[in-house]
Amino acid sequence: MERLTDSDIEARLPALGPAWHREGDTIVAELERENFVAVIALVNLIATAAERADHHPDMLIHGYRRLRITLSTHSAGGITENDFALASAINAL
Repeated sequence: MERLTDSDIEARLPALGPAWHREGDTIVAELERENFVAVIALVNLIATAAERADHHPDMLIHGYRRLRITLSTHSAGGITENDFALASAINAL
């Protein structure tokens, strides 16, 4: 999978919604749920989607009800179509 160009990334990022932004060679979402249990439930849903896609994000639970999701295709050294596809799948959860 080839890296997307900067212009491709910037053009596609708004379609993911306001939770998503770019940080260098990654796209990142900061999500908040009503409590810790709801965050853990979301992590489990994301894990299932990631396994299906064979593409695994970095996830950080912080502040007991916040989840930071970081997507990048390590083998390509940056952001690819796989990252946008998984971000879209995460948005649908």
